[in-house]
Amino acid sequence: MTPTDRTHRTVDVLVIGAGPAGLALAARLAAAGVDRVEVLDREPQAGGVPRHCHHTGFGLRDLRRVMSGPDYARHHIAAATRAGAVLRTSVTATGWAAPRTVDITGPTGLERITATAVVLATGARERPRSARLVPGTRPAGVLTTGQLQQAVHLHHQHVGRRAVIVGAERVGYSAVATLRRAGAEVAAMVTDQPRHQTHPARHLATRLRSGFPLVTDATVTELTGQGRLESVRLRHRDGRTAAVACDTVVFTGDWIPDHELARSAGIALDPGTRGPAADAEFRTGEPGVFAVGNLLHPVETADIAALDGRLAAGPVLRHLAGRPWTPGALPVRVEAPLLWVSPNRIAPDGPRPPRGRFTLRTTRFLTRPVLTVAQDGRTLHRGRLPRTVAPGRPFHLPADWIVGADAHGGPVRITVD
Repeated sequence: MTPTDRTHRTVDVLVIGAGPAGLALAARLAAAGVDRVEVLDREPQAGGVPRHCHHTGFGLRDLRRVMSGPDYARHHIAAATRAGAVLRTSVTATGWAAPRTVDITGPTGLERITATAVVLATGARERPRSARLVPGTRPAGVLTTGQLQQAVHLHHQHVGRRAVIVGAERVGYSAVATLRRAGAEVAAMVTDQPRHQTHPARHLATRLRSGFPLVTDATVTELTGQGRLESVRLRHRDGRTAAVACDTVVFTGDWIPDHELARSAGIALDPGTRGPAADAEFRTGEPGVFAVGNLLHPVETADIAALDGRLAAGPVLRHLAGRPWTPGALPVRVEAPLLWVSPNRIAPDGPRPPRGRFTLRTTRFLTRPVLTVAQDGRTLHRGRLPRTVAPGRPFHLPADWIVGADAHGGPVRITVD
């Protein structure tokens, strides 16, 4: 098929990804009077991950009320369509034909869409067993949390009777609830950390309901079973090994952004988040291309992603009004044991990050750490956090030090003393 066989259209804003971030942004832009706001999603239904998360807890930060995942997804879908945005599902963006021009394929065939602004809201996914390089046989019964939730809540499939959960972050506890709903027993939750990484109250309540053992300082080293999973082999930090009998294993957390479309556009990726490098106004290095939600910070809760979408509406509107494309270009880096920082590009004389702070993640527990922000050997900020920070949970750094950075200097580095 030649390029002339494609239908070529133009829109004001093309949003790729119909999760909470993309839908919230589309609703704001359409309500602000932008004529042609189009949202694409490769899934058959809009709403993103929340549509197959049947537990409650969604909406507290952005909607000021608590609801289930499917209800939360329906709320954002309704808000976007009511405002006038066009939602299209089962549509995949396959590549770029030119700046801000995207080739797509869907039920109606091949299209090419040119937009004044393109917003990448493609989210993040959990690393599957193959990407974690876990050896062993290849039996049935090996899932990620997303696959588990879709099997149980969307397709009503049987997922096994006895499961091991790998990971003790928030999403691991969501997997426990899904397995209970499916009638499966949790044989163990395994983490390579010295303790769980969720809120203590949630951990206690889940343990009281389900009674499973939490195995700490251990990793999964092998899967065994022919046809169906039969056991997982664990190695403890002290070298001891053990096998846990099970017919299902759920790999949770260990998120990676869905950054393929950004990469194919030549957009620079941040080495920490592995998502597009972006400034405080969600601008990437590609003129007219924004990035929002968990594509930028894998991962935060759905309501934080939705707040990103709302906050990005202002910068997108200013771009539509003709503001020059001058994103912050000074990199902000972190050093181990810190994992990433967002936003990761700044302009010393530019806008502050959303909510006036940077969001960070760590790879291990840190007790009231002292963070130092420095550039070219010069200290811009130094302060102690008031609490212990845990892997898989965000913590924050005030942004008031930005004015002291040199726009022409080397990267800003954040370290733990």
